[in-house]
Amino acid sequence: MQEVLDRTATERIEKESKDIFVVLCASGFENIARARSALMFATLAATANYRAILYCIQNAVDIMVKGAIEKNENPKQGVPSLALRLEEAMEAGVEIQCCTQTMANKKIMEEDLIPGVNPAGAMNLIVLTTQSKGVISF
Repeated sequence: MQEVLDRTATERIEKESKDIFVVLCASGFENIARARSALMFATLAATANYRAILYCIQNAVDIMVKGAIEKNENPKQGVPSLALRLEEAMEAGVEIQCCTQTMANKKIMEEDLIPGVNPAGAMNLIVLTTQSKGVISF
């Protein structure tokens, strides 16, 4: 009987937990359109009540450095800016994580990141993708 109660409680907790949706982004200032799309899709997932996680690797990590967007983006009229897409994502509750190995390779420290952006190891990405309802990559 205890086994049935434990299983029922576990199933209830799993159903109440938000489903995870992972957006993996490797694109940075060399392809701002792809980075904007990654942020947009993460925001859409968050507004659809997913636990949306944007995991940044390679050049995408550069975007998450304080002041980098302002220095590197030349917004075009009629096209949402990268800064706007980032603001929307953060307001929607998207969790933004940066690969710690990429950060180490680029000599980026945690304090260099935009407030609210967190370092996360590669194993974190693997665990998230195995638990997620979906993964999309840019």
